[in-house]
Amino acid sequence: MTKFQITILGCGSATPTTLHNPSSQLVNVNEKLFMIDCGEGTQLQLRKFKTRIGSLHSIFISHLHGDHVFGLPGLLASLSLLGRTSDLNIYAHKEMDLFLNPFIKYFGNPFSYKINLIPLDPHNHQLIFENNSIRVFSFPLKHRIPTNGFLFEEKERPRHIKREMIDFYNIPIRQIKEIKSGADFLTDDGKIINNEVLTTSPTPPRKYAYCSDTAYSPEIISYIQQIDVLYHEATFAETESVRAQETFHSTARQAAEIAKAANVKKLVIGHFSSRYNELSALLNEATAVFPETELAYEGMIINL
Repeated sequence: MTKFQITILGCGSATPTTLHNPSSQLVNVNEKLFMIDCGEGTQLQLRKFKTRIGSLHSIFISHLHGDHVFGLPGLLASLSLLGRTSDLNIYAHKEMDLFLNPFIKYFGNPFSYKINLIPLDPHNHQLIFENNSIRVFSFPLKHRIPTNGFLFEEKERPRHIKREMIDFYNIPIRQIKEIKSGADFLTDDGKIINNEVLTTSPTPPRKYAYCSDTAYSPEIISYIQQIDVLYHEATFAETESVRAQETFHSTARQAAEIAKAANVKKLVIGHFSSRYNELSALLNEATAVFPETELAYEGMIINL
């Protein structure tokens, strides 16, 4: 089974604290590294957790608040100093031009590599990236400015061919790929062997979704149904629900309600307000609704 691993680099909100870094994550799919958000200090976190920074494939920015992008200029400069030559795609809202272009013009010319800014649609669900292993979708969240969540979805794998069937029917090696893709097998005497006899169902595709920042938004449930792991912001406890509503953030309980309604397998909550030095109240609040909840922390590794 290929690697599908998430590393939490930062799970705090607004300002860095001694407990938490601002938002950033790495998604490793088959040894390709995809970064989600790039808060202040992200490149230091990359080194702290011994990440192969040169293997960074693409960057996905959920929205243009500082705690999600202030680490980006420094990271881009470091990649150039390290001699990167391959293009870097940054998926972000079109206003990213206003943030990055002055920096690139003043500090970055000439960079050793090309940066491609690919605009996100803040209003619609869309496929934004695809390769042989995965698809990445973006979908709208509910925040003060245009904000998107991301779904990383493994492509469906081939069916499993039964080894004993290969031997029993003397299936040529050249036909195994077709059978694993769903084809029946025709024996030398003209008998058709149905694919269901020869194979078993493939392992279900693994799926991971990232939802930060967002107010409580049942509209996203259809995009994240039955996924393996959901990362959902839980900036506040229910005692601060008015503040959550005013700032378009979620409480831990609301994050759990979304996970429960979407029938996900596991919920990881993060984007914690700096007012919380101790997070057990947030965890208790969420697990009361959705028991399969964990607190995010810097250096947390999630294997799907």
